[in-house]
Order: sequence, then structure tokens, then C-alpha cells
Amino acid sequence: MSNIKKGIFAIALVVSQICLAQISDELMLYRQDFKDISGNNTVSVTSYKKDSFHFVFAGGAGNIDIYELDKEGKLTHINNHELYKSKGPARGMVADNINGTDFLFVANKHGNVIETFKILSNGSLKRVALVEDTDETHLGTAITLQIIHMKNASYLFVGGLEETPGLSSFKIESDGKLTHVQSMKDDETIHTDGIIGMFTHKINGKTFLYTGGFQDNGVSSFRIYENGEFKNINSISDNTEDRYLTGAYPVTGVALGANNYVIVGHRHHKYYKRSNFIKRPDFVYHGDGVSVFKVNKKGALIPHFVLKDDETTKLQGQTRIEVVSTTSSEAILAVGTRDDASIQLCKLSEDGILTPINYLETGFSIYYGLRSHKIEENNFLIAGSFRFDLKKIATYKVSPKIDREGKVLRHMVNFKYKETATKQQVQEAVDTFINLKNEIPEIAEMEWGVNDSEEGHSKGLTHCFTLTFNDEHAREVYLFHKAHLDLVSKIGAIIADVLVLDYWTK
Repeated sequence: MSNIKKGIFAIALVVSQICLAQISDELMLYRQDFKDISGNNTVSVTSYKKDSFHFVFAGGAGNIDIYELDKEGKLTHINNHELYKSKGPARGMVADNINGTDFLFVANKHGNVIETFKILSNGSLKRVALVEDTDETHLGTAITLQIIHMKNASYLFVGGLEETPGLSSFKIESDGKLTHVQSMKDDETIHTDGIIGMFTHKINGKTFLYTGGFQDNGVSSFRIYENGEFKNINSISDNTEDRYLTGAYPVTGVALGANNYVIVGHRHHKYYKRSNFIKRPDFVYHGDGVSVFKVNKKGALIPHFVLKDDETTKLQGQTRIEVVSTTSSEAILAVGTRDDASIQLCKLSEDGILTPINYLETGFSIYYGLRSHKIEENNFLIAGSFRFDLKKIATYKVSPKIDREGKVLRHMVNFKYKETATKQQVQEAVDTFINLKNEIPEIAEMEWGVNDSEEGHSKGLTHCFTLTFNDEHAREVYLFHKAHLDLVSKIGAIIADVLVLDYWTK
């Protein structure tokens, strides 16, 4: 290549990197779809590509719902599968290919078992193995699973929250059965009391596992060996200076350039109201933040950076952190929150600095159910909530922010009532809808009326309600608000048809 061509290539590369950086700084979440679930709630979500199909598994109390996800982010429900003893929830779920067979591994939290399902061609599940808790394996109240592939075998690591917590390793056999390898009981030197997040790095031919300890407020690193055994390398506890680890919750990581990072969020103990649930009640609330740790050559964690929550971010009660995308120089992360009921997008630079981008108030609190999934060039987030009145799962596309400056959103709802509906029932439905303005402050304006068109094209729709929202967040809050869900439930029996249209206008 000539010097001129090299120069042009270098300039093009720099320009493309600048453009990518500018785009990543303006990323936003846009809801693509939402669907009902068959269970009472959605506690965890995972996804898996099998052949040319993309499947989503939503685990709740007692069962798992299965969907197909298309390239537009639309969900199609396939079926559901009952968990062992109808217990659950399916708190930890991970899918992978083991020696040519696709499996879904499920931590049945209150069933105190690990279930192995074979993923069939249409995404349906067939249980092929089950491992129950013992005094040695620490599977009681199992919460988090992590698969680690070594040269000659694959292993399932299990963490949970129980009276005798710890970390366990199982060899995954070709038929999906699990063979116990090692368990390490929690003590004062390691942070494995309430492992709600785990992540794996492979560095210079060595494998390392990182765990968060919810109850003992810290993170630990472990060296994983070829036979599935492991040993602790170092552990780091919470403080009020260079880390925020009280109630350590989600754990993830990325490799950028020559640097390896582990990112840890927390749901601070102050957010828990249940008495006697927090083992160390003498904690001090020092704010919310996402901690970034750098990994050294020995696999040990080194405190590096903290993104602290403020009035411009939504980081209260972090329950899941997903890696949306990575390049050689940066990563886009999504932080799901239970207490802020939002998804916060952040950018991690190659030098380990985490900065907020944009957030979306989802309208529902996210517990553990947030999953990143890519189809072709589209990056999606799939989210669910533990709310028993919601019973929904939603998808979002991560894409450049749309300019809404100076615009408001009109949300038009048109009803056709059944011929059997009485005047009193219709009036009660109207009154309930009008009262949403008092129940949901995110509704900026509302007007309504009865159809007066004589053109004959109203298709039997008689009542029109027009709501105004000032931004994306307000529509989401309205859509999943309890008062709105109660309205849908209350008037559903007398509705013959409904037409909904949304548009942005100045």
C-alpha cells in the first residue's frame, strides 16, 4: 500500500471512529413490542440463537415462557414449560451448546434444584436432568448460573442466597446431566454470600471467574482450572471512597484493547423493607453507583472508577447490567434498575471510564429480567418485571436518538363497545378512563368525545380519547401504570374493538 493510500485509510479510520463515538453518545431505547406472559411475573430473561431462529426464555414463578424474536424486535409466543414442583422463580437461566446439543440450564430458586432442559427445534423445552440441593453443593435458593468452557469440558458454576451460601462447580455431561466437581463454602475471606452476578474473563490462556456477594458487600475473583476446580485470588469489600458494593448485585465485564474490566452494580440494602433479610443491618447508605474494576495479569480485581448516580442518571437499585455492543475502543452497557424503574445506557471507554448516555423510564421495575440480544445489525434489550399485576415482557431497540425537540406525543384511543353493553357500563368505562389523568401525572393533557362523523367510515368506533405526553418516558409510565392496567382489566369485557394511534407533533 502506498503512503498516500495509507494516509487516506488512516484518515477514514479516524473519521469513522469519531462518527461511531458521536452515534454512541446519542443512543436511546425505543420499545418495539410487548407481550403477555402466562405466569405471574418475569424474574429473569435469557435468549439464544438456534439455527436461524432467535428464542427468548422468560422465567417467572412456576414456569418459563418461550418466544421467538424477529429482526424487528417482535415477539411470538411459542409455549410455556412448568418448573420442578411448580416452584421457582427461574432466577438464573443460561443457554449454551454442549457437545453439539443445545441446553437451557435453570436455577429454580425455591425449588432448590438446577434443571437442565434440551432446547428443541421450535424452541420448546424438554427436561433431561435435575440436581437437588445437598449440604455440600449450596444449591438452596439458587440464583445465578455461569457456564465456563475449558479445552476438554464445560462446567456450570452455581451461586445462590441461603443459610449456608457458597460457590459450586459441576461438569456438564453430553446429555445435560451435571456431575459435582467442587463446592466452596462462604467465609469471612470471600464474597459468595448471595451470588447474584458472575462473569468470566480468559486472560493469557487462564480462566477467571468473578462473583458478587450481596450479603457480604463485595466482589471476589477465582482462578478456574481445566478440571473445573477453582481457588480464590482476591476479594474486595465495599467502602465509601472508590467503590459502591453494599448489596453487590449485577456483575459483567468486557475486554477493550489490552484492558480487561469487571463492572459491578448494587441494589443497596436500604431498598429492602423486609425485616431480618439483610444479615448485616449496620450498613451506611453512601449513594448509588456503578463500580469499574480493572483486572491485572494475575486475574485479581483492582478498583478503577465509579460512575455515581445524580439527578441526570437512573441508577437506584441496579439489578442487571448487560453489554449491548463493543468495539475495539468502547462498550455500550445497559443498567436495569428496580427502584428507578428504568434502563440506563452507559459507555465504557478503553481506559475504563464509564459515562452515562441516555435512559428510558420503562414504567415497570426490573428485577433480574434484562437481556441483550443482537439480530443482524440490530441490538435489542428484552425486559420483564417481577410485578404480579403486569405480566408482560417488552423488547427495545437500541438505536440513535430521534430528535423530538419541541414536540409532544399524542396518544389516541378509540373504542367500540359491545351491543350488549349497557349505558351505565359505558359511562363507567368513560369515567374510569377520564380519571386516569388524576392517577397518572405523566399525562400532560386529556380530551375526549363521542364520534360525530356522518361519513360512515368510523367502523363502529364511538368514543375517542386523546392523551398528550411530553416525552418517551411518560408514555411508558402510562402504558404499564397500575391504574391503566386496572382500566384495561375492568372494561375489557364490554369492548368490541379498539384502535390506538400515536404521533408526534409540535
